[in-house]
Amino acid sequence: MTGRLLAAALLSAALIAPPALTPALAAPDSSPSPPPSSDGNSSGSKKKDKRSEQRFQDGYRAAYATIYDRADYAAAIDQLKALGHDDNASVATLIGYSYRKLGDTKLAQAWYERALKTDPNHTKTWQYYGLWQVEQGNRERAQVHLSRIAQLCGNTSCEEYTSLAAAIAAGTGSSY
Repeated sequence: MTGRLLAAALLSAALIAPPALTPALAAPDSSPSPPPSSDGNSSGSKKKDKRSEQRFQDGYRAAYATIYDRADYAAAIDQLKALGHDDNASVATLIGYSYRKLGDTKLAQAWYERALKTDPNHTKTWQYYGLWQVEQGNRERAQVHLSRIAQLCGNTSCEEYTSLAAAIAAGTGSSY
């Protein structure tokens, strides 16, 4: 009975919500964790690491804008790969998202799985991979992703949870 009430509540929320989330609500991390430093602890390395970290952040923000402001997914993939940090969960998730938007479901899945291998607690990846699952008609798998997000967030009110729950209730992930 509780499951029915939850499903009804989610459906009601989805029906009264705007038809599509704005990119700000559906967007992944706008400032991902910086890549790990590759050098020792000398002061020269620290300066180099700060510059490298800043270049990474700037490049990530540029790719983020390419995706969410211009919807140029192919260019964003090139920008993200040029960062040289495909092992960063936020980067891999955006690459997966871009492939998903381009209709390449196999590559999208591979990048989402790569992101989760790097960081199994990355809520944005669980959200976006869950949306991919909904698009593929795998609502039960999407529900597993939703449960994982609830565990990671510690509640059901975080943006990643509410976004995926709405998509599951609506039966489509294509607007995200």
